[in-house]
Amino acid sequence: MDKTYPSADAAVADMTDGITLLAGGFGLCGNPENLIAAVHRKGVRRLSIVSNNCGIDGVGLGVLLDAGQVAKMTSSYVGENRAFEKLYLSGQLEVELVPQGTLAERIRAGGAGIGGFFTPTGYGTPVAEGKEVREIDGRWYVLEKPIRGDFAIVKAWRGDTHGNLVYRATANNFNQAIATAGRITIAEVEELVPAGELDPNFIHTPGVFVDRIVLGHDYVKPIEFRTTRP
Repeated sequence: MDKTYPSADAAVADMTDGITLLAGGFGLCGNPENLIAAVHRKGVRRLSIVSNNCGIDGVGLGVLLDAGQVAKMTSSYVGENRAFEKLYLSGQLEVELVPQGTLAERIRAGGAGIGGFFTPTGYGTPVAEGKEVREIDGRWYVLEKPIRGDFAIVKAWRGDTHGNLVYRATANNFNQAIATAGRITIAEVEELVPAGELDPNFIHTPGVFVDRIVLGHDYVKPIEFRTTRP
């Protein structure tokens, strides 16, 4: 089944206001740049976004924050973004902070169909407020629920027309888990090849999890902090 879409804009054409959107990336590494830009152009609002972080001002998911399209962020790291700070302090942005490992596992659980899991992370802190806690073998744990999204957008290095994906190095980060946890998963790739060309032994995300795939272009791949030796 050919899952190729002609453009990022065509792939997000049926997104609507108020959806939960999962977005791959870690910092600015592995961001689905073309799909984020398409969501911005689409103009959908009141988005609940789940992503490890929220980009920086005007870059990555920061584009959507700057445009006032985001109602809630579920993240583990929210630094480096003045727009985020302003929106949160003014009450215009709801924020759910989740420990990074817990966030990754909640997304993985959502993709795997797991109804919840117990973790010691966050026990005795505000993270555990309102959640079930249980003592297991003498240690206290917090029940965490899975995360799923109406849409998931991810970035891969290579993909084929059937939606099989290969990530490159650190750009894998949250993309692999997020690709499994969307009701509709859209992938953008740097290289799109015919089905059967990818070595099945090195596929990270099988095409069964991917509904739409687009060939990305004009990648900037920004760096948050560029450091050089004197």
